[in-house]
Amino acid sequence: MADYQVRSLAGTMKPKTVVITGCTRGLGRAMVPVFIEAGWQVVGCGRDQSQIAMLRQQVPSPHLFDVCDVSRETDVAAFCAVVLKIFGAPDFVLNNAATVNPPAPLWEISAEDFGRTIDTNIKGPASMMRHLLPAMLERGSGVIVNFSSGWGRSTAAGVAPYCATKFAIEGMSMAAAQETGGKVAIIPVNPGIIDTAMLRTCFGSEAGHYPDADEWARRAVPFFIQLGSKDHGRPLTVPG
Repeated sequence: MADYQVRSLAGTMKPKTVVITGCTRGLGRAMVPVFIEAGWQVVGCGRDQSQIAMLRQQVPSPHLFDVCDVSRETDVAAFCAVVLKIFGAPDFVLNNAATVNPPAPLWEISAEDFGRTIDTNIKGPASMMRHLLPAMLERGSGVIVNFSSGWGRSTAAGVAPYCATKFAIEGMSMAAAQETGGKVAIIPVNPGIIDTAMLRTCFGSEAGHYPDADEWARRAVPFFIQLGSKDHGRPLTVPG
């Protein structure tokens, strides 16, 4: 059913542009081909230069992939400037890039690991919105999805920094939604539990009991595509 939904969308939609952060692995990488099948132009970024080079070879123009570490404001500013110059204001932004701290009690987690989690998971989406929202607001339309987590609405031992960042994503998204006046829909979304390298950091082999990223993307992309102003400021979860 999901395959049919994606193919049918490709035949009916005019090309739109989606920006996906963290596109070189995990959920971000899995969404790339599904959005393309649906007729979208994909603009992606990630930290891994070799993976970006591979994506450029496998997925040529009109799609665009560039190296960008979202934890660095200068990287985000440069990446977004290219996006706006080539594509104009994007129709959809998926702030997917994230990291998780090495599981440990809070007092055993180094300041460096805590800071890295904060910089990627909170400052990254904030920077993307800082540089893309003004153009989207000027046009008066668009959707920004900030990836939250089940651990942005509940907690678990060993991942206090990660929980803190995802709770922050929920609050930041809903506050920013109040600020846009609904011209651009801003939505915190819990993607669900998916078997990725990041989940295996916490769950080990137990992560194998959950859907992998490719299976998830077949469900998630049609769900994302139908999001709009009706969902503005609402915490949502990708259907299981």
